[in-house]
Amino acid sequence: MKRYASHLGNFRFQYDPERDSYTCLEGHEMPLRRIKQADRIKSYFAGKDTCGACPIKKACTDAQFRTVTRHMDEEARQAVRDLRDTAAYDESRRRRKKVEMLFAHLKRHLGFKRLRLRGLKGAKEEFLLAATAQNLKRLAKMVPC
Repeated sequence: MKRYASHLGNFRFQYDPERDSYTCLEGHEMPLRRIKQADRIKSYFAGKDTCGACPIKKACTDAQFRTVTRHMDEEARQAVRDLRDTAAYDESRRRRKKVEMLFAHLKRHLGFKRLRLRGLKGAKEEFLLAATAQNLKRLAKMVPC
């Protein structure tokens, strides 16, 4: 059984994927209580009686009981966080930066804040014109005076 640690505040709660529940520092189970599909958030908490009798309650929460939330896609998010320190991630970030800088330049310096033409065809045409203008501007800087 693989358990995941979740950092929430200054406390460390253990997530059990098989039971879909958290365990608090005192070893109390915090089962799944609520799912918000629109936000893709799951809420876990123990009852008032469990948290009320807890010796570290004042350090854990001011409420009647502690609530822990978890995003439904947390496994995928954690997998991406684990890739953050790899060489492939660094290369991908360098490549993305080049493209994103061009988009930022279009927005800030060429006034390309929003699309004015409708539909996919209109968007393609408008973006092609903006990219052409950007490339011409860059080309003009390369030509010696």
